[in-house]
Parts: sequence; structure tokens; C-alpha cells
Amino acid sequence: MLSARIAIIGGGLSGLYAAALLEARGIQDYVLLEARDTFGGRIVSVPEAASAAGRFDLGATWFWPEIQPSLLRVVEEFGLATFAQHETGDMLIERSRVHSPSRVDGYASMSTTRRIAGGMGALTDAIRYRLSAQKLVSGCQVRRVRDLGECIEVEADDRRGRAVTCRVAHVLLAVPPRLAAHTIDFTPALPDDLATQWKSCATWMAPHAKYVAVFDEPFWREQGLSGEARSSVGPMAEIHDASAPGGRAALFGFLGVPAAVRIQVPEAVLLGHCRAQLVRLFGDRAQSPLAEFLKDWAGDPHTAVAADQTPDVHHAASLSRTALSGVWRDRLIGIASEWSPEFSGYVAGAVDAARRGVEELTAPDMAGSFFH
Repeated sequence: MLSARIAIIGGGLSGLYAAALLEARGIQDYVLLEARDTFGGRIVSVPEAASAAGRFDLGATWFWPEIQPSLLRVVEEFGLATFAQHETGDMLIERSRVHSPSRVDGYASMSTTRRIAGGMGALTDAIRYRLSAQKLVSGCQVRRVRDLGECIEVEADDRRGRAVTCRVAHVLLAVPPRLAAHTIDFTPALPDDLATQWKSCATWMAPHAKYVAVFDEPFWREQGLSGEARSSVGPMAEIHDASAPGGRAALFGFLGVPAAVRIQVPEAVLLGHCRAQLVRLFGDRAQSPLAEFLKDWAGDPHTAVAADQTPDVHHAASLSRTALSGVWRDRLIGIASEWSPEFSGYVAGAVDAARRGVEELTAPDMAGSFFH
């Protein structure tokens, strides 16, 4: 039996940052429960053991400092270097297999697009390394959250299927709302309007798959290409340069093949189709990447549920973080990125939602509930 004042469910960016904010306020009485064996959630940078210049993102990749200054401050607080996304050169448009792709002027973002040296995983790693390691529990899948009156009981299964129980005063829910509503048994049940909201909220990245191919050098730039492409042929619908300064070159793409189709295709076959597309677009030098990675988020049970198999318009500006009344009011608070009113679904949203949740939990009018 674990005991703490606060349980954080989910060890992605929002959960880790919430823990960091609690510790910065001198609050050590928490436990963080993460279902995966590793921390980071929808932030995955591979390979894990590579140097800072040799990691590539299979989840979140970019941020925009000019419109997301709060995230920039967090990145700088943890001493991380950033660099601009490469966008110089022409973009390719692929409309047919029987015609060569067209070259068009490259698209430059109106706001500077930046990436973190070492991938977005460098951010979650940096936060995690500052936290009290004994408070972080991985391989722990939360199944039930029950109100016992004087406390909340959180029941989970560890990686061996053994029961883990934790009794707390408050829960910060750092997993996507739809995932929580479908996979966690709340007793008493969430209010109907809240459950409907959460189940209707699309989970960022959940329907998508991302492919990365690593090369010795960015040979496409020699052709005056930015590495960016759009395709109605596929399997990738959108491709970008994923190279890092001082490291390996790379291209990444989002697959346009629906999740229901992808699941029926062996990974080796999908990889072969992705390589063939890169050859069509960028030439024979794309035929033999040094390494390639494929992450299908739709098949990740810690990200997606059945409702996520088809892309949905993501909109959560009015998503409630907690119940308006009843036992869950202010005791169960959503802090995953989808709960951010400004940057729902983005990395900046995870930071924003975590900050809002911790501020709400530690507000003066909550002091009696929190500290006693």
C-alpha cells in the first residue's frame, strides 16, 4: 500500500512537469504512476542511447517560441539547446505514381519552428532527472479510482500483474481525457456531462503513425530541396527534414494510410513502402537508410482506444478539468495537454495544463483540503 497526498497518473511531459512544479513548491508528498516501462508518454526520441545529435522524434517534434513563450522558458530553465527546423529549399508534391513529383517553392512557417537538441525526449529526461526517483513508478497501469470518503483509493497493476494500491487526497490526471474515460473505472462514476466531454475529446497523435529514415548526410539539400514533401500517393502524406546539426541526417513522415488498414500490414512491408516512396521523391540514395523507425500510435494501448482509429478534429477549448460538483470536484483534476485551453494537443499544452492544475490544487482556497 502506497500513501501520499497526491497521485499523478501518467508520466508524460504533463505528469513529470507537474511533479517538478510540486517539488519547486516544497511539496514532496506525491507519487507518479506511469503505465509504460519508460517515461515520456507521447514524447519518444530514438534511439534512447544515442548522443544529443543522434536522436529523432517519433512523437512530438516542434515548438514555436514566439507563440509559446512559456514552453521556451521551461526549455531554457532546464538548460536545453534548440535549433531551427530546416526549411530552406523547394518542396515536392507527389500527385501520381506515373508522373514525377512537382517542385514548388518551399513553405516557411510564419513563426520560427524550433526543435530541441537531443529530441523532445531531452526535455522529459531533464525534468525526470531532477525529480525524486523513488516517487516515480513505471510499469504501473491504473485500473480503478475510488472515492472512500476520507481519501481516494487508486488501484493499479504492476508489470507482473500484481495489485498496487495507493491512498491519496487528490489525483492529477496526466493521461488523455478519452483514454482515462475509457480505461479507468471511476467509483462513483464521473458525472455524465464530464464523461461525455472526455470521451469526445480526440487524443493528439492517437490515429497517426510516424516513420523516420536516417542517412549519412542530407543529400536532398544538394538538389535544392528542403526535404519537405506532400503526397496523395503515400504511404506517407507529409514528409519533413529531421536532421540535427552536427549529427546524422534524417527524413520523417506521417503515414496517410488509415489505422484500420495499417494494422493489417506487416511492419516490414510498411517500411519497404516508405523507403520506395523516398526513392521516388529524393532518388536512389534514399534506398538504403542507416536506420529506420516506425511508431504507430494507433496501436499503442497507452495512447489510443477504438474511438481514436480515425482522425478527428481536435478541439478542447471548453474541456472541463474537473467536475463542477460532487465528490470529484477539485479532487480529480485533468492536466494532460488536451486540457490546455490555449495549446490543446501540443507540447506547450502539456506544460500549460500541468501548471494550471498544480496552481488550482495549491490555491489558497484549497489549502485546507490539500494540507489536512
